[in-house]
Amino acid sequence: MPDASLQPGWQRWLWLLLAYLSIGMAMLGVILPGLPTTEFVLLAAWAASRSSPRLAAWLENHRVFGPLLRDWKNGGLVARRTKWLASLSMLVALGIMILTVEHRPSVLFAAVGMSCGALFIWTRPEKPRAAS
Repeated sequence: MPDASLQPGWQRWLWLLLAYLSIGMAMLGVILPGLPTTEFVLLAAWAASRSSPRLAAWLENHRVFGPLLRDWKNGGLVARRTKWLASLSMLVALGIMILTVEHRPSVLFAAVGMSCGALFIWTRPEKPRAAS
């Protein structure tokens, strides 16, 4: 019996396209400061769950993306290291924008967006530290 959460026909292909585009954007986000990785991985996993159980399983077992997805599934957890890396990359991106973008409203809009993103991730719960 087919999975009830999978979309039929052409909708399945659209979700699959969204999943692969999101994976690509997440991979770019690993190397480009300011481009979010976590959000694209979560979007890819969600779209894959609606289109391809095989792709969804690959993402959950991926060396880099798997732990992030498992943590998110288990209570919306975000590791402290991830929070610091995200915040630092947003600061670097904002610094680059301040130095290179002359249109100040654009810089201000980006700063507000990054602040909202940082506020969101810093309010997510963390894994309890293991006892030494």
